[in-house]
Amino acid sequence: MPYKSITNLPNSVREVLPVPAQEIYLAAFNHAEQEYRSHAGREMLCDEVAWIAVKKKFIKGSDGKWHVHT
Repeated sequence: MPYKSITNLPNSVREVLPVPAQEIYLAAFNHAEQEYRSHAGREMLCDEVAWIAVKKKFIKGSDGKWHVHT
């Protein structure tokens, strides 16, 4: 099921990602949800797609926080 806003994202996403990364996750997840609507394991697949999108622009630092790639 697509998310309506970042406030609806799972805690596992909201608690670790900064807001811009949450927005990337949301957009990628919702796009994948439309693309793979009839796929059997789509929730897990959409989550994987969303994390891949986040990791294109953000990296987890040694401090445990996510930072924009420089």
